[in-house]
Amino acid sequence: MLYRMRRLRVDETMRSLVRETVLNVKDLVYPIFVVEGNQVKKPVSAMPGVSNLSLDMYLRELEEIAELGIPAVLLFGVPDVKDEVGSGAYDPNGIVQRALREGKKRFPELLFIADVCLCEYTSHGHCGLVHEGMVLNDETLPLLAKSAVSYAEAGASIIAPSDMMDGRVGAIRKALDEQGFSHIAIMSYSAKYASAFYGPFREAAQSKPAFGDRKSYQMDYSNRREAIREAELDITEGADIIMVKPALAYLDVIREFAIRFDIPLAAYQVSGEYAMIKAAAQQGWIDEKAVALESVTAIKRAGAKIIITYFAKQVAAWLKSSG
Repeated sequence: MLYRMRRLRVDETMRSLVRETVLNVKDLVYPIFVVEGNQVKKPVSAMPGVSNLSLDMYLRELEEIAELGIPAVLLFGVPDVKDEVGSGAYDPNGIVQRALREGKKRFPELLFIADVCLCEYTSHGHCGLVHEGMVLNDETLPLLAKSAVSYAEAGASIIAPSDMMDGRVGAIRKALDEQGFSHIAIMSYSAKYASAFYGPFREAAQSKPAFGDRKSYQMDYSNRREAIREAELDITEGADIIMVKPALAYLDVIREFAIRFDIPLAAYQVSGEYAMIKAAAQQGWIDEKAVALESVTAIKRAGAKIIITYFAKQVAAWLKSSG
């Protein structure tokens, strides 16, 4: 036998020396749900360890995130009042706008990413305006652009459109540039699939559609080439970072993007992926730390540079303790 592969696996020191993919806390983004009120820390039942937070509790959360060295947070707003046109998304005094201003003032070293979508703010739970049961594309774009500018004015470091309306990246880029925010980056949810893994998120964001589903605008999970076309269009329209969501069931798409596109790539380990690991660990069926680290490493190994995950705080703590 001329070569033995096991020579490089003999002990942890050797394995560490030749390890191809190494997680770093700087790879991580932590999603946060911000709600109205005071002293609110409402656990999300399907996502153990994750809570909806009022602004005061959110600022405490940012302290922990900063101490752990996590570089960025992704903000979702859950307003008390919703309407047909999602006006809370572009209200200058909306919940995310206030969270951005307070967070940026207290923690200027953090990157604040603002998710841009109407679903958390609409009474019908869809990501765009609705007329006679149809989600309107072009009529929605001005509201998404208005939301993006509002978040930029409040201090967002990155604008992240997740709505999957055609042309939204171009509309947002144009609006940002016209309002003097040409320096603000866009991280587009380029391949956002109509996935069953979003269930726990919809509990947290109170954004379940009141009718139908989102398959007319989110992607069919059977398609890979379509995702490539989506990313190409977003890059042409001005996206600075592209994203694949969910992550673990779409590692092939992440890998395809990493090979094809010379642009930073993000992946979102979504609520259902997180919840499954948590639930199995609570039953004693798996080792939570081992499986979480393996899953996040797989996302990076596939080619993602930015990993959005509800495990971010735990992964950061584990890396710190081992390091």
